[in-house]
Amino acid sequence: MTEIKFHFNVADRTEYACRLLRKASRQGATVVVTGPVPVLASLDRALWAFDGIEFLPHLMLRAGQTVPERLGRTKIWLSEDPSASGHHEVLVNLGLDALEAPPGFESFARVIEVVSTDENDRVAARQRWKHYAARGYVIERHEVAR
Repeated sequence: MTEIKFHFNVADRTEYACRLLRKASRQGATVVVTGPVPVLASLDRALWAFDGIEFLPHLMLRAGQTVPERLGRTKIWLSEDPSASGHHEVLVNLGLDALEAPPGFESFARVIEVVSTDENDRVAARQRWKHYAARGYVIERHEVAR
């Protein structure tokens, strides 16, 4: 069954996602990040400049786009539709105000929900928590130190 983790009280979701992806990359994990296109575009830009001495290889998968075979083994994918990614190890959800769980989340081994301090984001996260809990998923809560 998919492991669900909520990371609450994240001050800067983009910066936090960059650190999370760096850690996952160092561990060799394959990660799909999902959210609205503007959020993913911002993350894409941040990943290019996040660390002056380390690059996190990633690709942005747009709706309907096929990934060239040579890029298929890239460990970090940014995709509005995670079910189209082909990777199913870790899913990071940056879906702002999304009341429902990401499509196809159940095909991933682990889902990480990144929740900011914004009240609308927290309300939406509570709805997603209820969605997962109603389906019998065990949920782990992680409070991010400020």
